[in-house]
Order: sequence, then C-alpha cells, then structure tokens
Amino acid sequence: MQSRPLGRSGLEVSPLAFGGNVFGWTVDEATSFRLLDAWLDAGFNFVDTADVYSAWVPGHTGGESETIIGKWLRQSGKRNRVVLATKVGKPMGEGKVGLAPAYIRQAVDASLKRLQTDHIDLYQSHDDDAGTPLEDSLGAFAELIKAGKVRAIGASNYTAPRLAEALDVSERLGLPRYESLQPLYNLYDRAVFEDALEPLCLERGVGVINFYALAAGFLTGKYRSEADAAKSARGATTTRKYLNARGLRILDALDAAAKQHGATPGQSNLARRGAVLL
Repeated sequence: MQSRPLGRSGLEVSPLAFGGNVFGWTVDEATSFRLLDAWLDAGFNFVDTADVYSAWVPGHTGGESETIIGKWLRQSGKRNRVVLATKVGKPMGEGKVGLAPAYIRQAVDASLKRLQTDHIDLYQSHDDDAGTPLEDSLGAFAELIKAGKVRAIGASNYTAPRLAEALDVSERLGLPRYESLQPLYNLYDRAVFEDALEPLCLERGVGVINFYALAAGFLTGKYRSEADAAKSARGATTTRKYLNARGLRILDALDAAAKQHGATPGQSNLARRGAVLL
C-alpha cells in the first residue's frame, strides 16, 4: 500500500487511519484486538486515539481506548508496524485539561503508560487552549521531542487564524510546529474546512487527518431514519443531526456513485479527496 507523508514530520502513514474512539465503548477489548489485527493485515499502519476516549460513557474516566490499544501492542508485538497518534487537552478530571506545560508533561507520561510504549509518533493538541501562550505549549512539546517521548506534533479543532499563529510562533522561535491538523470534515460538514483551513494547510505544508470522515457512520448509508439511528449508541446521539433533507440528498448521491462503481456508499465516500480518518 502506498503511504503518504504527514506534513513535514517524516512520518509515512497509510491513506486511512483507524480512529480509536470506539475502543472500550461500542467495541469491547476482544473485538478491538481483532479489528486492529485486521487493520494491519490489510496493509494499513495509522492508528489514532486520544487520552479522553471514552470519558463520556457513564462509569468511564478516560484512557479506556489507550489502555486497550496498549494491551494489544504488548500482546501482539506489533508496535514497530504502527504509526501511533494520540491527543491531549480535553477534560480528564479536575485540573486535568488544557495545554499548560506542566499538564502536557503529566498527560504524556500517563498516555505512554496506558499505551505501553516508550514513544508516541504523533502527539496532538486536542483543542486550542487560548489561556496558555502558544510558545509555552510548543516549548513543552519541544521538550517531549528532545526526550524521545514524541516524534511529531499536530493540532485538532483549531481555527485557521490560531493554526496560522501557532505556525508563525514555531517558525519565529525555532520550536517544533504542528505538522498535522485534525478537523471535522466530511461530505456534510464541509464549509469550515474548505473555506479557510484547507488553503492554509496547503500553503504551509500541514497534513490533514479529518475526523468524522464517515459522519459517525451516517455516510455509510446505515442510518436513513430515526428508527435506524435508535439501533446503536452512536446513531442515537451523534448521527441524528444528519437526518434531514440535505443529509438524505447526500446519501442519494453516494448511492448513485456506489452503483456506478460497484462499491458501497461508505467506500465511495472514502475514495474521494480529503477523506482520511474513520
């Protein structure tokens, strides 16, 4: 499988990434292991998660996805075949949020422990932290890279002005820069990325790993009514916003493309430009 460079990081990743949001939530440990094995066996190498997954589930505190991935890495011995990405910054309990240097140092060690690895290939700011100077956060990331705990850094959920500012700070101060951006982007949610973020990323050589590429499963065509959505935990929450006239028109177009090419709606969606992260 042909890999792709991720920004200027030196990381080479498969055209699709496996999003670990579901591990420990809608997918149990044994099934997670089987999915990850199948992912590598199919030729892919990119696995993305976050420390906060899946803190939104009653009884969870975050770290569940990283813990499952870490167990799989230890038991399978396949760490050298994986480009491993995770994130920091979302609320993980009292005082555990944001991108202050002290918290970044604390959070990366916790993620490394859960992932049972000595380094993270791509460490991403899960959200912008306007209360912490960019140079402070980027300086902390520089320490992690120097210590060998992190190979490259990325950003998620940043606006175009803030991403541009962060890139400028890195250039001015000689600090590591965000080599990737993880925005919300799919056939339904397009405007925010295409209007401002896409031109910026192209101009500055920033790789893009969009999340919700399948709109939480909606663009596979499996949710076409309220009754369909009610059948799964994710359908009952995340996908309902897509069940409207515009969303159904998009599904009609995907159905037509799928029929023309002998594919599924989900395959047709992922084959288009810009669809990267499941």
